[in-house]
Amino acid sequence: MFSRFSKTILCFILITAFLLPIINGFAQENLEEICQWEKIEEKPENLSDKDYESLLKKCQPYYEEKVEEIEKDITKTQQEKDTLKNKIYILENKIKSLDYQIYQGNIIIKDLGAQIQDTQLSIDETNLKIEEVKRNLSNVLQLQYEEDQRSSITILLAEETLTGLFDELMALEAINLKTQDLLKNIKNLKFNLEGQKKSMDEEKGDLENVVMIQTLQKQESAKTKEQQEYFWKLTEEEYQKQLKEKEETAKKAAEIRAKIYELIGIRKEVTYEEALEVAKYAASQLGIRPALLLGVLSQESAIGKNVGQCYVKNTSTGSGVVAYSGKAINNVMNPTRDIPHFLNIIKKLNSDKGLNLDPFETLVSCPMSFGGWGGAMGPAQFIPSTWVLYEDRVKERTGNSADPWDLRDASLAASTYLKDGINKYGTEGKAVQAYFCGSPKNTYWCSWYEKNVLYLADCHQNFITSGSMSLKCQEAIGLK
Repeated sequence: MFSRFSKTILCFILITAFLLPIINGFAQENLEEICQWEKIEEKPENLSDKDYESLLKKCQPYYEEKVEEIEKDITKTQQEKDTLKNKIYILENKIKSLDYQIYQGNIIIKDLGAQIQDTQLSIDETNLKIEEVKRNLSNVLQLQYEEDQRSSITILLAEETLTGLFDELMALEAINLKTQDLLKNIKNLKFNLEGQKKSMDEEKGDLENVVMIQTLQKQESAKTKEQQEYFWKLTEEEYQKQLKEKEETAKKAAEIRAKIYELIGIRKEVTYEEALEVAKYAASQLGIRPALLLGVLSQESAIGKNVGQCYVKNTSTGSGVVAYSGKAINNVMNPTRDIPHFLNIIKKLNSDKGLNLDPFETLVSCPMSFGGWGGAMGPAQFIPSTWVLYEDRVKERTGNSADPWDLRDASLAASTYLKDGINKYGTEGKAVQAYFCGSPKNTYWCSWYEKNVLYLADCHQNFITSGSMSLKCQEAIGLK
């Protein structure tokens, strides 16, 4: 027997097993209720930006899963359409074949009808000949009878010679035999003609039955085809309805991504998940892999965590200071190529977005240890002279002035640059080299940069695909 404790545990397990599907069902229903488009299309007045962002993040997978479900339904409906279409095609061919067979059968029936008519005419003519021969034969027999009735004396007196008498008798006998042979032949001909007519009548009757059956089969096939076409029409309507629903749902999912993208905001430290959302949105606009974009952003700025450690202080020489120490440093920004653009970018952002940026207190990259100039800006680390080549293309997509320190704008600019490189040079690797070196080059630093970025991109891709990332990758990206 079970102990009281064992019974209690067993009851708990049974109750849990019974209630768990119900609880899950309620959760799903609640999600459907919470994520109704009318409720999330615009931010509710009682929600903060942060709470609205959390709501959208909760609803985003709901709509994405809904798109996947609709795609499965579309695939199933497409298969049903194809099956019905194939059945209709088979029926159409069957009807065409029956039409041809009926046409051929009717031609043969018509030909047999003509032959039967001709044979009947021949039979009628033969009957006339038989009657004529019978009359002739009757006349001969009558003559023979009359001769038989005459007395020998009368016959001898009528004939001049005995030879004449015998000749007349022989002639009558010959006519009699010939007439009988003719009658026999004509009767045989009539018998054959009647046999032919009977055979043709039977063949014609059989063909008429076949044609009648084929006609019924055609009518049945046509009726079935009409039903299949009706079902195909209903299926096509359902298919188009599903396509429209998928399009609308995918559009809502994209709008949710765009809203999350907007709510992430500018100049704030973002989580990896938020950065991933931004990368997915930006990369999708240009048709590149989000993982590749994240690989570049990770290499350039640890996805916005390190946008530079220097300030420009001298616009004439391009020198400046290290931000954390105040130590003077040369070559912070090229004074002729970049500083005029840099000052104009700051001025435009202050004017268009109501910011209060100080160009001399805005972080940019320090010069590299192996030489050259610093001055790269924001998460994507564009130098000012390169940024101005892409800011209008970013603005075309956002409708706002492009900000190199905004992760969203920086991601769009980097995606555009990479897409241009892929189109021009053919591969992601060469596009990555061009991002760092201006064009693909087989130099140590260009190859080193490509190798690092593609490794980081693989780390991000694994996370996007599987939802997990190795500790080594987390350390390389800066998550650990």
